[in-house]
Amino acid sequence: MNRDMLSRRLSRSGYRVVMAEDGRRGVDLALEERPDVILMDLSLPVLDGWEATRLLKSSPETRHIPVIALTAHAMAGDQEKAYEAGCDDFDTKPVVMARLLDKINAALANRNE
Repeated sequence: MNRDMLSRRLSRSGYRVVMAEDGRRGVDLALEERPDVILMDLSLPVLDGWEATRLLKSSPETRHIPVIALTAHAMAGDQEKAYEAGCDDFDTKPVVMARLLDKINAALANRNE
């Protein structure tokens, strides 16, 4: 439900959204679609967001794609752990849309520099 709501809000903001139901499919879709930015839920089934990010950042085809970690579990150390896994930024749920859009736009701007 949260994924669908976020997808609709991002689409209304002008972004084309591709969603994966689990981390394995997310890695596969990133290889197929080559998105401009990835919003990575860290609590994904099959392959969690930590490992999915590690795989993406270890691949020459996807390592340049900015990854923004999203988590409802903002425990002490989660942000540092996300950066260690290769995430470029970090945000918490519930999503504050204006803050997330700022992070997406910053990631896109940094990618194009």
